[in-house]
This record gives sequence, structure tokens and C-alpha cells, in this order.
Amino acid sequence: MPHVIFIEPDGSEHDVTVEPGTTVMEAGRDAGLGIEGTCGGCLSCATCHVIVDKDWFGKTGAPGEDEIDMLDLAFGLTETSRLGCQIEMSERLDGLRVAIPEDM
Repeated sequence: MPHVIFIEPDGSEHDVTVEPGTTVMEAGRDAGLGIEGTCGGCLSCATCHVIVDKDWFGKTGAPGEDEIDMLDLAFGLTETSRLGCQIEMSERLDGLRVAIPEDM
């Protein structure tokens, strides 16, 4: 099963194993890491904002236009920012590293 590594603002890491098809938002929320996903993953908030490690960013796929619009509402936006609800975990993304922004 794939796993995603969440890096908290203090540098601590959490390795979370998930079922394929689970989104990064669901994984972080269910692990109690402060990722809210207030809208439930329907692209109407930015409370699941994560910063994808630069080595993994290209593998997650490009954000769509709606995701880019929502990211404009996120704090701590970077070039590799994504909404966790839009990244679906699979074996191809096994070991994905994402940072949780400080102002989450």
C-alpha cells in the first residue's frame, strides 16, 4: 500500500500508509495532522493546502484551473503548492513527501 510522508512546520515527519485512491487531504485529516478539508474535497476551500516536495511535484500532475483559483486563497503559497484533495494516492506516488504549511 502507498504511503505519504507529511512534514510538519517544526520539521517532524509522519509516515502515513493509505489505501490506493485515498487523497492526501483524507490521509492528513484522518491522521490528525491539522489538515481540515472543510469542503470535503469538492474544491471550494483551501484548508487542505500542502506543499509538495519539489522532487515529487511533477509526479502529482499539474493542478487544474479550479485548483489554481482556490490556491489563491491559501496562506504560504509556493511554486509547488497543491490542494491535498486533488492528489489521489497510488503505488506510483508511494513515498510522496508533502509539507504542511505553518498557517494551516
